[in-house]
Amino acid sequence: MPCIEVKTEIDADIEKCFDLARDVTFYQSTLKNPTEMAIGGKVSGLVQKGDFTLWETRHLYIHQHLTLKVTEFESPVLFVDEMIEGSFKSYKHQHIFKELQNKTLMIDRFYFESPYGVIGKLYDTFILKKHIKNLLVFRNAALKEKAEAL
Repeated sequence: MPCIEVKTEIDADIEKCFDLARDVTFYQSTLKNPTEMAIGGKVSGLVQKGDFTLWETRHLYIHQHLTLKVTEFESPVLFVDEMIEGSFKSYKHQHIFKELQNKTLMIDRFYFESPYGVIGKLYDTFILKKHIKNLLVFRNAALKEKAEAL
């Protein structure tokens, strides 16, 4: 299963970064794709363990619905969201936060696997991995900018 890891150093306290990362309203405001939106479950505010959000989106010309659930939560150092329904064979996103001398290191670990066997593995390797990494880098830059401005 592919794993993407993105590390972002932020000149802001860990609680601020943690809360921005789990804020559905803020997340929607940072998306490159304006057609991605929360349409069910927790559609605004801060997610907690057990919360789920139904997302409607279009990526790489594919319209999809993903239901994500927060399965692990340890404030302010970790939360994990996993797909419970959607187009991936598997999907797990770990959001990890570490304090570094008045700064925060935010680590995203995104594990995913597409269906369709060998074709899905090729798609993951040559197309989807780069696309998801670009989305994470873009979103983390927006979170960094907001956290450092507060």
